[in-house]
Formats: sequence, C-alpha cells, structure tokens
Amino acid sequence: MINNLQEAQNCLLCKKPRCQINCPINTPIPQVVELYKNGEIEKAGEILFNNNPLSVICAIVCPHERQCRGNCIRGIKKEPVYFHSIEEEISTKYLESTKFEKPESNGIKVAIIGSGPAGLTVAFELAKKGYDVTIFEKNERIGGVLAYGIPEFRLPRKLIDLLIERLLDLGVKIKINSIVGPVITLNKLFKDGYKSIFIGTGVWNPKRLDIKGETFGHSHYAIDYLKSPQYYSLGKKVVIIGAGNVAMDAARTAKRNGAEEVYIAYRRDFEDMTATKHEISEAQNEGVLFKTFEAPVEIVDKGIILARTEKVEVDGRSTVATIPDSEYLFKCDSVLIAVSQAPKNTIVVNNKGVDTTKRGHIETDEKGHTTKEGVFACGDVVLGASTVIQAVNSAKIVSESMHEYLQEITEEAVI
Repeated sequence: MINNLQEAQNCLLCKKPRCQINCPINTPIPQVVELYKNGEIEKAGEILFNNNPLSVICAIVCPHERQCRGNCIRGIKKEPVYFHSIEEEISTKYLESTKFEKPESNGIKVAIIGSGPAGLTVAFELAKKGYDVTIFEKNERIGGVLAYGIPEFRLPRKLIDLLIERLLDLGVKIKINSIVGPVITLNKLFKDGYKSIFIGTGVWNPKRLDIKGETFGHSHYAIDYLKSPQYYSLGKKVVIIGAGNVAMDAARTAKRNGAEEVYIAYRRDFEDMTATKHEISEAQNEGVLFKTFEAPVEIVDKGIILARTEKVEVDGRSTVATIPDSEYLFKCDSVLIAVSQAPKNTIVVNNKGVDTTKRGHIETDEKGHTTKEGVFACGDVVLGASTVIQAVNSAKIVSESMHEYLQEITEEAVI
C-alpha cells in the first residue's frame, strides 16, 4: 500500500520538473504536491481537473513508467515518486465532494458522437463555456474504451460514474443506445440545430491475423471479448496472440473468468512488447505464461499452429524471421486475437464529406477540423489506438478549436 503523504514528502519539488515536462498534458506536479502536503486537497483537485478533466482516470491507466514516474529525478538513485497515486487520491476526492454549477447557456447546441476519453473531454470543456452539449453513445454505458475496453479490476466503474455526475451538473445531455450514421446522420444533426459536431468514436474494429481458421468457433477478438467476458466460454486453456495492453487485459480477464492456463504468444521478445512493463509484470504475477518468439500460422480445431521465430539483421536493421520447419500444434481450448484495432466506418459510409486516410482513420488538420465544415474529430478515430492521455490532450486542443469556430459563425450570423 502506497503512503501518499510519504510520497509527497519524498518529492524534491524540482524547479525544472522532468516529471511535468514528460507528462503529455503538462500536469503541474510540483504545485499539486505542495498543495497536497499543505492539506489543500480541493484546490489541488481543481487544478488537476482544469488541466485534465480525466485526471482521475489517467492517474490509473497512464503509462507512468514512461512519463512522470519514469522521469522522476529521485528515481535516478532511489525509488521514484509515485505521483499518480497522489493524483488518484486528490482527483477522486475532488469529484466526490465537488458539485459543479451549470453555467448560463449561450444557446448554441453541440453534438458529441462517442463518449470515450476524447468525447468526455470535449463535453467538459465546451459545457464549462456554456454550450448546450449532447453526447450520443451507441452503447448503454458511457465511457467508450474506459467502460468496454479496460477491465473493472484495473479501472473501477465508480470513477466513470463520478465523471457522469459532474457532466450532468454542467447540463450535458446524454443519449445512450444512439448510433449516429445510418439513421441519425450528420446532416440530420445540423438540421436539428446543432452548430458543430465532434466525432470521437474510437477504434472498435479488430484487425485480423489473416491466417486460416480465424473464423472458427473457438477463435475470438480480444477487444470484443473485453466488452462482455462473462458471456464467453473459453475453456481451461487459452492463448492470446499479441502483446499490447489489450492482450494483457484479455489474459488477466480470462484468468479471472475460469481459465486455468493462459498464454500470451508473441513473435518477438519482452523488450519489444507494446504493453507497459507494469502491465506485463501484473500479468506474470497473476499466472499468465509467455511464449516469446512464437508466431501464429493457422488456427485449427485442436488449438493453434505456431512457428518459432528469431531476430535477424537485414540491411542493418533488426527484424523477425520464421525458423524453417519449426511449426507445431499447440493445443488449447480458445484463441484470443489482440493485434490492434481500426475505426468502424459507420459514420463515414453513411455521411458524405468526411474523408479518411488510407488506414481508415478520419482525416483532420492539426486543430481537429475534418473535411466537412463544422465537424471535428480527434482521439483514436484519428490517431489509431493510442493512450487515454493522448486522447485527452488532443481533445483539449480540438475543443478550443470548436469554440473558435462556433464564435466565428455566431458573429457572422449577427452581422
């Protein structure tokens, strides 16, 4: 158990804090730590929230080993300061104790499609400025990847509920089970009086392995499994293909839902895995087994055929090659595929004017303008699968861009 007060006492309060510099959203860490030490929790919470509306979430799911904790000066010779633990305590108490006042409405309607990290951030930022914000969420729960992609043992749902309460304080309206695209189109939203639309629908289409047997009944995509693991019958022995955080979440979830043996098969070694060291360590501590330098060849009725791989140098660059005649059958009850995701194209297919890149991501400029006037986007649907903090950071930029756009068209209408 981390003693947050002791952690705060350990902080050196650096004048040039590397922790803050390496935080994607520039969290004022020394200032927050000083306030915490002085017992000014509410003020510290307000600073954190204004800087990052999803501070309470990022305190848990950010890759801290690459950001604040991993760049702590104290960590060079001693244990680094676990600021994220302090941040979680402050932000949770702030959201629990603070009730926001609904600002005076400016009468301008804004639609937000998707309630993931980007959508929630834009909703908070624009609602605070007095916009009449409506969130359209295709599922029955708010949160996007926070609710459906990250297991509750990693991210308690009560924190998402707190964010929803604070959104309601600000007058944000939430439409669940509402798909925008085929029936409710972008043009329909504009006709109904919305002056601007934000798209933050994430990446929910799993990428295929493109190997034989991928459609068999014991083969599933990890991102789909994580939405409702309680309804899957995976059996006792499970193999996950991939080594990102989704793969780790799927492996740990499978262990919690009855699987006795869970393996992660990856064609490279540990240092090449995209999952954080913390998530890998947590998976290992919970009994997940790792099969490195193993590549999937074919999914068969009795399990999966794997082949051994090795690192080789090609033109001075390190790559992975399959070892000839190394294929073998690895028996298992189920296979979970976790090799990244791509955006669903429901909105793009049914609405003209929103261009996409070759990879299917929505095309925007650096401020989030799409190719359709009045429509903005950011987060995973633009960048591809990335971190929560990246989505929040880009959403803050885009919300300001939307504000500027809305003020311009309002002034033009008056003239």
